[in-house]
Amino acid sequence: MSLSPRAARAARVIGTSTAAAALSLAAAHTALACTIGDFTAVPLCDAQGNGVIRVTDKDASGTPATIGLYLQLTMADSHEERLVDTETIAHPTAEGVSVDLKPLDWYAGETFRVHVKAGDQVDDDITPMVVIPDVTCGASASASASASAQPSTSPEPSSSPSASSPSSTESSSPVPAASNAPSPAGGGTHLAETGAGNGTTAIAGTAAALVAAGGGIVVALRRRAGRGSR
Repeated sequence: MSLSPRAARAARVIGTSTAAAALSLAAAHTALACTIGDFTAVPLCDAQGNGVIRVTDKDASGTPATIGLYLQLTMADSHEERLVDTETIAHPTAEGVSVDLKPLDWYAGETFRVHVKAGDQVDDDITPMVVIPDVTCGASASASASASAQPSTSPEPSSSPSASSPSSTESSSPVPAASNAPSPAGGGTHLAETGAGNGTTAIAGTAAALVAAGGGIVVALRRRAGRGSR
């Protein structure tokens, strides 16, 4: 049975749409698939001053992942490694979820291999390997840093004066201030300083009395002379 031209065109449109939908679903699944590129590893010092290797998982598919940290041991004639820590990221997100893996030691130049196992999608190492930088971490470094940050405290000076202080040798009684008021009468000290004494006062009184007596005699003689002329 042959299809009409209209039915044939409809069948072709339906087939093309179905194929496009299948391709879109495959692309979306590939975009959401977990890959080793979703993981990063960085050596750093955490908030407690411990050297750690922080692994961040930015897997949009949310596939749980197990992270293994292996210390590389290079001998003179061989190369070995040792597992030192393991962590699991149960619920990764596209924004990123991090875990800290703790090495047994923290020496500049130490090398670690970080391995990721995420379902059946990832079973690979994060590249390149992690090499510890020349950065000091540890409780002693944190303690010394906090001690240097604290300001030094010096003892406060005593508020009580010492025995050698000038204030302790001064008398507690007030010192009388010099007075500019004149001395009371009869003191005689200022008179002696100016050259006027009690003897000078007596002589002046006697002279005044003699002058008065002489004046009286003169007046009496004039009166007698006047009477005699009459």
